[in-house]
Amino acid sequence: MRTKVIAANWKMYKTPDQTRDFFRDFLPLVSDHTRDEIVVCPPFLDLPAALESAKGSNVAVGAQNVHWKEEGAFTGETSVVQLVALGIHHVIIGHSERRQYFGETDDTVNLRLKTALEAGFTPICCVGEVLEEREAGATDDVLRRQCTRAFHSISAKKAAKLVVAYEPVWAIGTGKTATPEIAAEAHAVIRHEASRIFGEEFASNLRILYGGSVKPENASALMGQEEIDGALVGGASLDAKSFAAIVKY
Repeated sequence: MRTKVIAANWKMYKTPDQTRDFFRDFLPLVSDHTRDEIVVCPPFLDLPAALESAKGSNVAVGAQNVHWKEEGAFTGETSVVQLVALGIHHVIIGHSERRQYFGETDDTVNLRLKTALEAGFTPICCVGEVLEEREAGATDDVLRRQCTRAFHSISAKKAAKLVVAYEPVWAIGTGKTATPEIAAEAHAVIRHEASRIFGEEFASNLRILYGGSVKPENASALMGQEEIDGALVGGASLDAKSFAAIVKY
């Protein structure tokens, strides 16, 4: 059985004080939860407050992005060295909003992923199609291309901690959700690509999360699919009770 990962992506929400308030309310709700791995990924400015608040709990704290260089003249970026110094070991890579608004490409995802894995991180690597691609019947081709380029020149041994998140871009922040069956079909394509690139044994153990308007109301149906190994949760993770309900689907 693959241990599910329930991860919160707070995007550009919450101050350090609001972060502390969230953990104060959230941790008691999930303190006895051992079935799944729980990760909260706040904005960079909130990472120290999150780490302080989550210390000694069953909740890990992750970052929303990382650069592929250890240091350098890269204004506005953050390195693995800096994240390790804080105590961070999870990171989201290639989120669709990074691709859509900040010039992220399959090739830069590959660079970030290599660096994160080399540093011993657990990266959550995001892939997924936009509405036009789904309507054109190109979903499978898009997922195959994204996986092939993201995983290029990475060995199965190096990729041991890899987690993949399938995000149908048309379902992020829109209130639309892929049906459990649609999501499971996409996950099967991703797992097949992982099998081709890393081998069948690796692919059978690879955790593939679903991300796209996950809420307490649909979490159970999504998690009930054999191919779905957890969730990357956006808006519904900003409220402690809402996110706890998803964790306890």
